[in-house]
Order: sequence, then C-alpha cells, then structure tokens
Amino acid sequence: MSVATNSVDPTAELTERTAAALGDWAPGATVEAVEPLTGGTSSLTYVAALSGVPAAYERVVLKVAPPGLEPVRNRDVLRQARLMQLLAGVPGIRVPKVLFCDKGAPPARQPFVAMELVPGDCVEPVLAPRGALPAGQVRARALDAARMLAHLHRVDPKRTALAVEPVLTLGAEVDRWTRAFTTVPEDLRAGYQAVAERLRATMPTAMMPVFTHGDYRLGNTLCDADSVNAVIDWEIWSLGDPRVDITWLTFFTDEARHPASPSDEPTGMPGKAELIDVYQEARGEPLRDLAWFEALTKYKESAATALLIKRGRKAGRPTDMHQRMRPALPLLLDEAMELLGRGV
Repeated sequence: MSVATNSVDPTAELTERTAAALGDWAPGATVEAVEPLTGGTSSLTYVAALSGVPAAYERVVLKVAPPGLEPVRNRDVLRQARLMQLLAGVPGIRVPKVLFCDKGAPPARQPFVAMELVPGDCVEPVLAPRGALPAGQVRARALDAARMLAHLHRVDPKRTALAVEPVLTLGAEVDRWTRAFTTVPEDLRAGYQAVAERLRATMPTAMMPVFTHGDYRLGNTLCDADSVNAVIDWEIWSLGDPRVDITWLTFFTDEARHPASPSDEPTGMPGKAELIDVYQEARGEPLRDLAWFEALTKYKESAATALLIKRGRKAGRPTDMHQRMRPALPLLLDEAMELLGRGV
C-alpha cells in the first residue's frame, strides 16, 4: 500500500488517509489521485483513482463530511454507509456498494466513506431542458424507480440492526419544516402558519415505519438506458411513513407542474396515478390519505426553497431556478390548503 508520488494534489491529507484505509481492503493497492466531484452541500464528494485493485474498482467515490462541523444528521456519512450496507443485496434495490470507511477524528479529521463508482447519468426530467432524455426512457426509469421504492419500503427495520434509529413521526415532519419557515425572511413565508395548523389538525394515522429516503426522485438516482442503476444521496434517510417518499416522487411528474420546471412541455414522466399503482402492486399494500401527504410535500417544497433562496441572497448568488420558484411559494401553500380542505 502506497501513495503514488507522481501527483501533486491539493487534497493531500485525504489521499494519505485513503491510502491507509485502502490497505485494509486491498493490501498493496495504490492511490493514484483524488479529485473533487460535483456534489451536494451536506458532504464533499471526490473520485479516487486506484491501482492494484479489482478492475471494477479502479475509480471509487469518496464522501467526506464537511470540514469544521460535527458529522451529525445529514452530514453523518457513516450513518448513510450503514444503511447502504444493509440494503446491499436486498432484492429489487440497488445502491452503491460501500467498500471501506474511515472514522477520522472529527471535526479536525472528518470521516469518509469509499463507495463503488456506479455508471449512469443523474437527470431530473421535469427540471432538465426538454429533450435531455427520450420520453420513453424517462417513463421506463420512473416506473423502475417506483418499483424500487416499494422494495425499499418492504424491508422490515425491526429485523435489522438499524431498528434502534428514532422514528421521524408525521408531527415531527411538520415541525421540521415549520421551524425552517421561522428562519426565513417574511416575504418567503407568508401564510405558512395556517398550513402548519391545518396539517396538524388533519394528520392521518401513521403507517408502520419503514426506511425512507427523504428525497426520493429520479434526480437522486444513477440510470442507464431504461433502468435505475442505483439510488444515491441518502443524507436524510430515516425511519418514517412510506407515503412521505411516494408523494415526493409524484411531485416530480409533468402533471404536478413543479414550479421550478423550465417548460410545460411533457417529459415522458408517467402520471401520479400510474406511479402509485406500480408502487402498490410491487409493495402489496394500499396507500390511503395521500391528499394529506401531497399537502405536506407542497409545504416541504415551499420551506426548502425558501431556505435556498435565503442562502442565495446571503451569498449574493441567487440562481435562476430559485428566482423562478420565488412567486410559487405562496401558491404552494394555497395548494396545500386546498388539499387539506379549508374547514374550521
């Protein structure tokens, strides 16, 4: 095990640590380079080029908790790895294979996880320019994703080592996004309190907790041709109600008219009813009270977008997508109220 000496790399410390952890997984292997890969804000993502390893693993993904912060909640990359390791090999579910980890000594040396580099493209059809993918391919991928979500929700947490994880209740889900609204400027949150009160007043009976992804959509998968190769970005997974995931997926259909969509032209996404039917058939259990969860989804989207707009303003870098979303925030809250009914 050694570090190649022919590379001057700004990520020298990560390279050294990767080499040390790699030695336990593949003795004699070498880290040739570590380079940044575009990713989210919850963790930092790199690609490591390796030699002396099996051919399928000559390039691997490293996910590292961001520097200077405790690696907790959505920054806890080791927690994400534990779920992916549990799901590996479960029929009907495909996730990146976790290869090795390093616990580090946070926050000075942050933990990281090494995973296989899964081939495929990552495209959210309704948010992408029209024509980015053939309509038939979009349809096939979405149906595959719905079936895969059902298989995820069929896993019984009580039979796993992760049964000790706390359950995210429906009340806690509402509270989470309500707290988010309290942190944004007034012009980004008008009307949120009435929706929060109505969500609490009409809350349905929860289903048995399952492993939920938290942001399940095609934009968080890697696909090739008509199939989903892997579900990625498990930062906010939890034990919770499966309907939170399915209504989030259906929010990214053409008929949902996502306010960040750049066009009203069809993408090929199946409709909400078809996705739900495919999910229910694969899971073998009907879903009820979906209108409430659709309202929660709109509430969540409005809060999450308000946070992104606030951060963009603070950084002086508002994006075109978030500028398009700004007028939609109160509309999303109105639509949530309509779904919940405006009764007393």
